[in-house]
Amino acid sequence: MKTRDPLAVSKRSAAVIHFMFLFYAIACIVPIILVFAISFSDETKVIANGYKLIPEQFSLTAYEFLFKDMDQIIHSYGISIIVTVVGTITSVALTALYAYPLSRRDLPYRGWFAFFIFFTMLFNGGLVPWYLVYVNVLDLKNSILALILPLLLSPFFVLVMRTFFANSIPVSILESARIDGAGELKTFLRIVLPLSLPVMATVALFSTLNYWNDWYLSMIFISDNRTISLQYLMYRTLLDIQYLTTNANVSSQISSQGAMPDLPNKTLQMAMAVVGIGPIVLAYPFFQRYFIKGLTVGAVKG
Repeated sequence: MKTRDPLAVSKRSAAVIHFMFLFYAIACIVPIILVFAISFSDETKVIANGYKLIPEQFSLTAYEFLFKDMDQIIHSYGISIIVTVVGTITSVALTALYAYPLSRRDLPYRGWFAFFIFFTMLFNGGLVPWYLVYVNVLDLKNSILALILPLLLSPFFVLVMRTFFANSIPVSILESARIDGAGELKTFLRIVLPLSLPVMATVALFSTLNYWNDWYLSMIFISDNRTISLQYLMYRTLLDIQYLTTNANVSSQISSQGAMPDLPNKTLQMAMAVVGIGPIVLAYPFFQRYFIKGLTVGAVKG
């Protein structure tokens, strides 16, 4: 007698599941296509007729305006890439080094160390003391380190990684490594980290997004154009355009001097989004690879 697999899915259920995922994929892809289409549209057509998936009139005005200062764009791109790469690697390393000891029940004063990291999730010293510490004490004004250090260690990521270490790393493996003569550092590097690639990839992905999308730190700590990030550069450009287009007095004065060009607004916002998402789109497949690899490391082979 042929037995039915309890995990088998009927054809009707499979069709429904496929349709749901197809609908979800379309819902994710269409906004991206819309952003690209608007960025290549004419500003007047967008204002008159709204957003459309196919540009009514093709125009590169938004990109021409955005790339007028190409040297500054390239320099800010480099700053953002350096900050993101260095910050992400350092953040994941520090998070793992703090979270792994917290997952060990034999750590002396384990409760105190857990309290210290949890306390910062509930309370902080305030904006002014935070600023004074970085500027007056650490002297990081206009320094690239000012874009890295504030986001270096997240209490939430520490707790997430600690939970993974405590629940997903078998104690028997650690004891076997200790019996074989491996020290704590060797056990951590050779056994714990390879088994923890899923959580490390997750933390790295969120850290990458935090660093790449950050513009606030540049606004607070950076006044030198040579050190501002790409996101803050685009944010500042957008504010300048909005100020000129909404302030009638300034616009009339500039127009009277014959120096007021047709400034894009809606299309420029979309062009900035296109320019800003480039490296992040490339980062997702990289992290996805390590998600899969991490899930298969240590699997029981038959």
